[in-house]
Amino acid sequence: MARLKEIVIDSDIPSRLARFWAEALDGYEVLPYDEAELARLAARGLTPETDPVVMVEGPGTRLCFHLRPGDRPARNRLHLDIAAPDPGAEVARLLALGATILRQGEGYIVLADPEGNNFCVVAG
Repeated sequence: MARLKEIVIDSDIPSRLARFWAEALDGYEVLPYDEAELARLAARGLTPETDPVVMVEGPGTRLCFHLRPGDRPARNRLHLDIAAPDPGAEVARLLALGATILRQGEGYIVLADPEGNNFCVVAG
């Protein structure tokens, strides 16, 4: 049987989006860079800020933010739902991190992350 390894999210700037989601989700953080990884990036003319693949780990499934070159499709092909005990307070916190509100539905609020990817905040 297969198992879910990680969720890959196409990004214009993977480091920025990874930091947003690491702050947005409880217990998640951007995977730290060790000296070997910093040297590997430097050999390619890259830094953690320009890394085309940035990983975020936490208590659940790992998130992979991957550089997506080219035009953005009209709608992202997957989105995350975030459960929060106080959705209003959570939305306020996410807005302060750079999210924007797109619309409110019955029992959920649709937001966009800093790159325009939709996600929902639900009660839970």
